Amino acid sequence: MATFRARPPSLLGVNRPRPAEVDAKRIHVPVARATVDCAIYVDGERLPGKYTHAAALERVRELEAEGQQAFVWIGLHEPDEFQMQSVAEVFGLHPLAVEDAVHAHQRPKVERYDDTLFLVLKTVIYVPHESVALAREIVETGEIMVFVGSDFVVTVRHGDHTGLAGLRKKLEEEHQQLALGPYGVMHAIADHVVDTYRDVSALMECDIDAIESDTFSPLTKTDIEPIYMLKREVVELRRAVSPLTVALARFNTEYKDLMTKELLRYMRDVLDHQTQAADRIASYDEMLSSLVQAALAKVGMQQNTDMRKITAWAAMAAVPTMIAGIYGMNFDDMPELHWRWGYPLVVLVMVGICSFLYRNFRRNHWL
Repeated sequence: MATFRARPPSLLGVNRPRPAEVDAKRIHVPVARATVDCAIYVDGERLPGKYTHAAALERVRELEAEGQQAFVWIGLHEPDEFQMQSVAEVFGLHPLAVEDAVHAHQRPKVERYDDTLFLVLKTVIYVPHESVALAREIVETGEIMVFVGSDFVVTVRHGDHTGLAGLRKKLEEEHQQLALGPYGVMHAIADHVVDTYRDVSALMECDIDAIESDTFSPLTKTDIEPIYMLKREVVELRRAVSPLTVALARFNTEYKDLMTKELLRYMRDVLDHQTQAADRIASYDEMLSSLVQAALAKVGMQQNTDMRKITAWAAMAAVPTMIAGIYGMNFDDMPELHWRWGYPLVVLVMVGICSFLYRNFRRNHWL
């Protein structure tokens, strides 16, 4: 008789917590774990002490009530949804922008939500390598999102190379840029990112020059794989850099009311540098497209040369093969078959014909 074993209540779902209970028991990582730095600045000077994002904004509002120009700058590195939502509630950030900041992989852009600007910047870094042929990656990308309000700056970074600690330290030493307020910080970050575009494009020019020299060198066998790899990296760099030109151009048309004339001049200077970098990268893209065509043509010429050599050697091999085939049929009435010097004569004839063909092929540059 078959027996049935009762299943434990946990397998029947009796003891399983409900979704609401699971959410309530979920442990959220505090914002401090994603915070790189949080500081208050008054007239370009950093106030001493450590603050949470909420305490920092509260202190800034107190200073503003006293008539001082102050703002808070908080830097976050790859925050999760809970951490970003906590910051958004304090600073009043728009949910759509908050979603973009958490999930990243955004195109460079600038958007306005009431009196808050949301700027997305793609960061790039040049990966050192011995040669293009041995490199797996030449350009690595990351992202920086900047929320700018009247009294706060929130920067959200994605990637390991996107640190702003050096830039923050430089601004704190000079003071003038920080004295311009939150939009001065935004300009400094944008200018810093655009300067990296120019540096990376200058380093990539060396790789392109090396590939170009190999492609047009008559004594070097062309390998087209490095050209395709470099073309892919330039395309990735162009996608990171080019869209920012349109975004920066909007500052002087749509956001004049948020920034002073001096800051608008600074942003125009950043736009000018951005345009130069984008044009240089676009020229690299066109140059590599031409190199691909040149490399394909060179490979085709190499294949034609190889085919001519193979054909020449096959023609020379066909002569002794034909003669040996004829004498291998074992007929009694073959010419010189029973003559003492017949065999050496046939060999001499084969060598003579092959030497004649070899000379002609060499003269015609087939060998």
